[in-house]
Amino acid sequence: MFRFLFRFVGLWLLAGAFVALVIDGTRSITAGRLVILPLVDAWAAIHPAGVEWVGLTAENALSPWMRTALGYVLNAPLWAVLGVLGALLVIFGRRRARLIGYSSRD
Repeated sequence: MFRFLFRFVGLWLLAGAFVALVIDGTRSITAGRLVILPLVDAWAAIHPAGVEWVGLTAENALSPWMRTALGYVLNAPLWAVLGVLGALLVIFGRRRARLIGYSSRD
């Protein structure tokens, strides 16, 4: 059940990453320069209060190196973040290979 859920959500995230990549490519072609939408801008367009909450929580609860890492993730391209998360979920949801008791010629 959970493997199916991981694969399902992972494939949707990979599809979203592809759409975000196409949108960034289209914007870059029309602008004549490289245009990349960071995760924080996409998140702020959907839910601005969530971005503010994460910023306040990071200042109060996280160590300086974790705040730096969070800043790198929030400023990463949307398509890269969605692609990495989607790929990890698909990998976690894959079926395990049965090594004992099965022929390798199947």
